[in-house]
Amino acid sequence: MRVLLVASAFNSLTQRVHAELRDRRHTVDVHLAGDDDALREAVRGFGPELVIAPMLRTALPRDVWSSLTCLIVHPGPPGDRGPSSVDWAIHEGAAAWGVTVLQADEVMDAGPVWASADCPVPPVGKSDLYRNEVSDAAVRAVLEAVERFASGGYAPRPQGDPGGRVPDGTRPYLRQEVRRIDWAADCTDAVLRKLRAADSRPGVLDELLGAEWYLHGGHPEPVLRGRPGALLATRAGAVCRATADGAVWIPELRRRRLPGGPPTVKLPAVTALGAELPDVPERAAPLMPAEGDPLWSDIRYREDGPVGRLLFSFPGGAMSTDHCRRLLDAYRFARTRPTSVLVLGGGRDFFSNGIHLNVIEAAPDPAAESWANINAMDDLVAEILTGTDRLVVAALGGNAAAGGVMLALAADEVWCRQGVVLNPHYRLMGLYGSEYWTYTLPRRVGAAEAGRLTGRALPVSATAAGRSGLADRVLPCTPEGFGPEVLRLAGLLAASPAVQGRIAAKKAAREADEQVKPLAEYRREELAVMRRQFFTPDAPYHALRGAFVHKLPAPSPPAGWSERPPGLALLSGAPSALRTGGSAEALL
Repeated sequence: MRVLLVASAFNSLTQRVHAELRDRRHTVDVHLAGDDDALREAVRGFGPELVIAPMLRTALPRDVWSSLTCLIVHPGPPGDRGPSSVDWAIHEGAAAWGVTVLQADEVMDAGPVWASADCPVPPVGKSDLYRNEVSDAAVRAVLEAVERFASGGYAPRPQGDPGGRVPDGTRPYLRQEVRRIDWAADCTDAVLRKLRAADSRPGVLDELLGAEWYLHGGHPEPVLRGRPGALLATRAGAVCRATADGAVWIPELRRRRLPGGPPTVKLPAVTALGAELPDVPERAAPLMPAEGDPLWSDIRYREDGPVGRLLFSFPGGAMSTDHCRRLLDAYRFARTRPTSVLVLGGGRDFFSNGIHLNVIEAAPDPAAESWANINAMDDLVAEILTGTDRLVVAALGGNAAAGGVMLALAADEVWCRQGVVLNPHYRLMGLYGSEYWTYTLPRRVGAAEAGRLTGRALPVSATAAGRSGLADRVLPCTPEGFGPEVLRLAGLLAASPAVQGRIAAKKAAREADEQVKPLAEYRREELAVMRRQFFTPDAPYHALRGAFVHKLPAPSPPAGWSERPPGLALLSGAPSALRTGGSAEALL
């Protein structure tokens, strides 16, 4: 069936729906909403049998939805309406939520229901919940709706019929007046709900150190206490702030943009505050905490007999120079431990999306920071590739893109949760890429498939990754169940009589590969191209990076820019929305 996806951005859910439908042999294209005439032209040109809107902030034109079946994916249960559904669910402490696939109609979110699915609401941030439990429910509902549409005999259920749920659960946009934190009165749980309900966008507007800031994300602090609202400490780039009955860690801040002022950037909190940060202590958490220790940290090491687990979780999956260096130090520590299997990752959200574009954009010299960041990523990947004394498993409970995919490919095995989406390419950011991808990607999938993956710039489902060789195992489990299942399987791997033989074979293969072409040569070749792209002022990377960070439409390459290094092909094969300069939000 020919399916046109219409979305306000080619975001994580749109990418997953795109990949899942392609896996089922549907012909799929993507159009970014915003220009009704362009949408009409896309409909005429593509000729869809069905239109699906996985993430849409504006209404479809009446002439489109009245002539074609258009299904809207609403991130709320039947009867729920409004633009802040997931925000309200977390803000109000809902234990369960849902997703509804409904038909576009005169009233937003009020059309007849084609399918719906329920999901739990664990104590996580909105973006984590959206990419995991909500995404899983959305895909189940979308696939069911597509099957019902294809059958030709299904009649969607009006939301107001006797068998429906609440016929009108319309709620308004969740405004900052409602999100606002009263540090003197709000308990830690209430503060965390507000922070988590706004973690990625829009953030919670607050006053801090005499200025207005948006606060992004939150984690509980079990020990530190102080005057409510005061900053108490720093850790791993985050700041700790006292609540009425405890404290929370806030990983990221974004200064409020002044009228007529330049756009602002969401950054690690310590980086954002810079010289304004008061003299508070750095309270580092132990890398290897005691079992059950509730202290928050973005990097932790755990051990279960012969299995080591190096867990890390960075906001948005972005890894700055500092993140890379700290993770490298932790990895080197893990290699001193008496284990035969080391699991890298295993958390429930993003594995990694590569270099930290926000930190780079805000740096005094973005080119120099880009260079430092990619070299720090390469140092980390090199450490994994050259360590031949144990088996390494990259465990992807969440999505990965660009250098984050290549980081995973440095491991001996890649295990993905069923709902993961991979973007094993760099070209939508105008980059050739590094992280030794020219070594690791072809050795896994072959040179031809490596060229297709990096050239087409399409999202890849976990199932497709398993078929192509990008992934070794695809685990059909929930986001919450992924970590325990990875630990169980890693334990079986470590207990296998064949494990020592595999370690020996790994060492021999690495030595043989080094004789054919040293790893240093792959790195030199990749970085030679990356250096030109970083330090050439009119290279497309700079404008594309700015568009991504500030959520602007992606620009076309400047006139005269013609560098086409190997592996950086033209945009043929990419969704039409990306070929025509869609929002840079599409990258994640």
